[in-house]
Amino acid sequence: MATDSPRILLIDSYDSFTYNLASLCRRSIPGCTIHIIRNDQISVSELVSILPSFSAVVIGPGPGSPDKDGDIGIVKHIWKLAEDQLLPVFGVCLGLQSLAIEFGATLHRLNVVKHGQISKINHTQAELFQGVGSVEAVRYHSLHVVLKEGDDLECLAWADDGHENGKVVMAVKHVSKPFWAVQYHPESARTHGGGEEVVRNFWTLATRWLCSRGRVVQDWSFQFEVVVGKAWPHVDPVTRPLGDSNLQTRAVDTRVVESPVVTVTADLCESLGVLDEKTDFVLLDSAAQPSRFSIVGCLSSSSPKITYRVGDHRVRVEANGVYAWEDLQSHDVWTWLATFMRSRRAQGGVPHIPFWGGFIGYLSYELGAHALSPSLPVTPTEQPDVNLVFVERSVVLDWEQNMAYVQSLLPDDESWLSDTASLLQKPAAAPSSTSAQPSPPPPMSFTLPDKDTYISNIKQAKEYLFSGDSYELCVTAPTRIAVQQPAVVGGVSTSWELFKTLRHRNPAPHSGYIRLHPSTLLSSSPERFLSFSRPPVPLCQLRPMKGTVRKGPGVTRAVAEEALSGNPKEVAENLMIVDLIRHDLHGVLGEDVVVKQFCGVEENQTVWSMVSVIEGQPSAQLQHDDCHGLGWEVLRSSLPPGSMTGAPKKRSVELLHGLEGQPRSVYSGVFGYWDVGGGGDWSVVIRSCFKYDAGSASATETEGTTAAASERPTGPTGTVEWTLGAGGAITALSDPDAEWDEMLAKVESVLRAFQGVA
Repeated sequence: MATDSPRILLIDSYDSFTYNLASLCRRSIPGCTIHIIRNDQISVSELVSILPSFSAVVIGPGPGSPDKDGDIGIVKHIWKLAEDQLLPVFGVCLGLQSLAIEFGATLHRLNVVKHGQISKINHTQAELFQGVGSVEAVRYHSLHVVLKEGDDLECLAWADDGHENGKVVMAVKHVSKPFWAVQYHPESARTHGGGEEVVRNFWTLATRWLCSRGRVVQDWSFQFEVVVGKAWPHVDPVTRPLGDSNLQTRAVDTRVVESPVVTVTADLCESLGVLDEKTDFVLLDSAAQPSRFSIVGCLSSSSPKITYRVGDHRVRVEANGVYAWEDLQSHDVWTWLATFMRSRRAQGGVPHIPFWGGFIGYLSYELGAHALSPSLPVTPTEQPDVNLVFVERSVVLDWEQNMAYVQSLLPDDESWLSDTASLLQKPAAAPSSTSAQPSPPPPMSFTLPDKDTYISNIKQAKEYLFSGDSYELCVTAPTRIAVQQPAVVGGVSTSWELFKTLRHRNPAPHSGYIRLHPSTLLSSSPERFLSFSRPPVPLCQLRPMKGTVRKGPGVTRAVAEEALSGNPKEVAENLMIVDLIRHDLHGVLGEDVVVKQFCGVEENQTVWSMVSVIEGQPSAQLQHDDCHGLGWEVLRSSLPPGSMTGAPKKRSVELLHGLEGQPRSVYSGVFGYWDVGGGGDWSVVIRSCFKYDAGSASATETEGTTAAASERPTGPTGTVEWTLGAGGAITALSDPDAEWDEMLAKVESVLRAFQGVA
């Protein structure tokens, strides 16, 4: 008989929806425990040795083709088990295709691929579909199977694609073995009727088969856990802090200024020293609705600055003008940063203020890409992949309540707190820099990506979609901007002047000015990536934005909704990222993940955007643990942003690396903060540009070297090169020329700031 507590082995083929499937199984099979392994994680002999300890196997989806050993791994051996080794199996997508071709079916490409498309599923109302009514299911496939008459498989469901693909098999069963499978994705957020109902039916059929064979699931042993790992969900200890770091909690000292006179962010920043190009400066700015807060980091020479490059074995720490190196030993940079923050926890700040102090900066695209796929070649770049400063003094402006919060983590900092609070109550110097006549733009030139190469990359990306290697690929390319100017003109930082122009030209809810020498990032990003609230039970929220329509005469909400949520291509793009993000959250937090908003059209100052909202909280078994770093673990597990890669993420990142042929660096990464109270907020680096001041102190300094301020640019520097990345999500429905035009439009939104166009 089957065990009272079913134990499920889920085999993952490097998909980006696997944890969604695990969550579906937990909801559908009462009391089950789920162990997840990759399809190349163990040998066939190890697989056979552990199967007696499982009640059933679930074979998940994945990229590629079932007839390629590198794509399918050990899965194909499941179907060839000896009679006395059999156990019930449920396959999804690639799992169905593998089952089918092992028993005589033939594999074909669809004429019209179905990625993120919803179809009506016709079924026999038997077996998996016993008692199941109408099914509307999401499909992610470009390959399909054709059954041979008289073979060992029976069709249970199908989709009628009409003139596109005709009748397409959507579910099968083996006529004598306990094997069932579906082609569509029962775990998708937009599958209705064919999800929990079908998995429950599978478990009913599986239980009946187990009972009929008298099969008893063997006891679990520690030896098996060594082979397959702990049951999902659990937090991988990769970012657990090292050792017993100092847990003394700091206190946040706050001064509240009601109705401050200084109500313009630029004026405040200039009062706090942003015009001095020799200094570091950080601003996270809400330049447009719906964001509410702006955060100004008030840095000093003692503010610790952390930099790291992918492939290095040490972290560089700068404070008081001196560099030091810290060896990562056997750990990674995420663990090192978690340890750094753990010893600097704080409490006592104003609860609703999101930032009390902590890390502000950026994390590059490559940091996430290489964590996801360590086999990717490391291409050295000028920009560090981690560039963070620990902010101990800050000013947070609450635009909704017209309040300012002056905060310090330093002991006995009353003088600075009082002086800064007084500053906020003084009128800005006249004339305000924001109303002053702008200087003529300096001479500049720019180099766009090569059009033929870009379009060729799009066509190759579509071929990867047709072959089943990806469902969506975000193809990008850099534009280089050469500016003939000094870093400072008339005592004014030209990068700051450029940011103000960009902010005015393209106001965005997630703007940022991050000058952490030798890097400078200017961003007018419209897309929040991940926010997480403070413990004890942090709420994680991701807001993928796929689809925008620029405002203009006659572009009403109704028009925007028709162009976005009424467009199958736009909705499919958004849905794929929604399902990918649900997977990322389920992987860390467990079952408590919900789609709060699907493809909602939101109004921003210059555009209408289609945004989905996905939220998650740690499951009950994780809440007893230390949740202070849980949001950081979600961030690590979610990078790079799925909206900038595609799905499945790992395979897509690898394909994009080959297509684009160069690092993205800061572009497509994230910037934001991790608060000392445990919260955080990170936005996607898009509609942004960045530069590297080669004349600034280099990243190759030896330990103890002084980083003299005089090494930073103060006068004529010749040509300053800025990098501006842009691209778009490529689906099977994409038109290469239209995608080129869309990329140019995104470039233009930032490029006009260099041309002095307001």
